[in-house]
Amino acid sequence: MKLFFFVLKGCGQRYLVGPPGGSRIVGGREAPEGAWPWQVSIQLQSRHHCGGAILNRLWVLTATHCFHKFLWISRRHFRVVAGLRVLSTPGDHVQIRSISKVKTHEDYSDITGDNDVMLILLSSPFNFTDHVQPICTPLDVTHESVLSFSHCFVTGWGRLMNRLQEAEVELINSSTCNLASWYDGLISENMICAGLESGAADTCQGDSGGPLQCYSESQEKFYVVGVTSFGEKCGLPHKPGVYARTSRFAGWLKAILSRYYDTQVVKMTNVGFFLHLQ
Repeated sequence: MKLFFFVLKGCGQRYLVGPPGGSRIVGGREAPEGAWPWQVSIQLQSRHHCGGAILNRLWVLTATHCFHKFLWISRRHFRVVAGLRVLSTPGDHVQIRSISKVKTHEDYSDITGDNDVMLILLSSPFNFTDHVQPICTPLDVTHESVLSFSHCFVTGWGRLMNRLQEAEVELINSSTCNLASWYDGLISENMICAGLESGAADTCQGDSGGPLQCYSESQEKFYVVGVTSFGEKCGLPHKPGVYARTSRFAGWLKAILSRYYDTQVVKMTNVGFFLHLQ
């Protein structure tokens, strides 16, 4: 039996909030309603465990380290919650799905944090609404550079936050991030650093697996550029957040999704629908 799924044409669109612009938000703030419709809360025993990003109706991207030490726990204790802004009061826009399968990266290193990406296959598809949408993924490293991102953000609930938070960050080149006073050579080509040199904006452990998302003005879309992997404490100078660089895993993502769906374009009577694999 072959399984197919469909999404509305497009990704990386947010319909309740306009495109980013203006002055930088230093230090972060509470995210507006519907600002990050691809953000999910991966929950263990109904408590927030890690973040993630919706790639399409059935697949969520997160970090392997979120599950690496919990693989012995039955999947029925986990769930994925989309359309969520306030943990304590989910609201009418929330969609909850159980997990059918997890695909951790085979080369993940628990020591170095390299290859820290994972895919979650949902038990049933999300329904896309203004509050639940997929994010785009770069096709490869070259495509990532061509997109010329203007604004990048990290999002999540953090360690103690009840409401979804957002903070604008800058992408930091690997040569800087690998300086002795920064991460001293730890950053591999599969990683990307983001934050502010002052340490004013960063993700914390509670946001593990969540997206580093950047806006392309030429495409007028958001792309998931990184998956929150690790950092040294929280918001320290010269210790920005470290993310799995999504463009480096484009082939891995496509291979897994293609294994489940043997076609990328499906003809439908309603024009404007397609299988979103990127």
